[in-house]
Amino acid sequence: MTAERPLGSRRIYEGRVISLRTDDVELLSGQRVVREIVEHRGAVAMVPLINGDVMLVRQFRAAVGRALLEIPAGSLEPGESVESCLQRELAEEIGMRAGRTEHLITFYPSPGFLTEAVHVYAARDLVPHRLHAEEEDLTVVRVPLAKAIALVGQGEIVDAKSIIGLLLLGARRDAPR
Repeated sequence: MTAERPLGSRRIYEGRVISLRTDDVELLSGQRVVREIVEHRGAVAMVPLINGDVMLVRQFRAAVGRALLEIPAGSLEPGESVESCLQRELAEEIGMRAGRTEHLITFYPSPGFLTEAVHVYAARDLVPHRLHAEEEDLTVVRVPLAKAIALVGQGEIVDAKSIIGLLLLGARRDAPR
């Protein structure tokens, strides 16, 4: 059941990473409202594990004005599969390729206005594999999974994909301790 009847849509902005549209809709009450929708192709994030340690990246995020400690992640390219994106981002960000991956969850970070779905995976059996992409200023940080989870509780890891991926993996019975 839909609570809104679409009346029309306008493209406001089309960018490389996101696009913005406004949708005119009619609610069940008959009231007409405008929805502002940010369109995004989606992203893949992964918790890379090596002998019980997690490979994280620290990089400056202009939107929040500071460097954040995060799990590796990246946006899907047009027509790219989730698995291809996962392997590409691992190679670009931490110089590794996963021999085995496990889907943990797919979530919508902010479904009130954003179409993005984030696919989160555990990445295991990592082997060196470097891909060079556009210049990213990041530092790879290796920490035990338990410490990474503690960093979430201490407010040192604050982005949603990293919190979700680390806590879900930590809650699994087979997670490295």
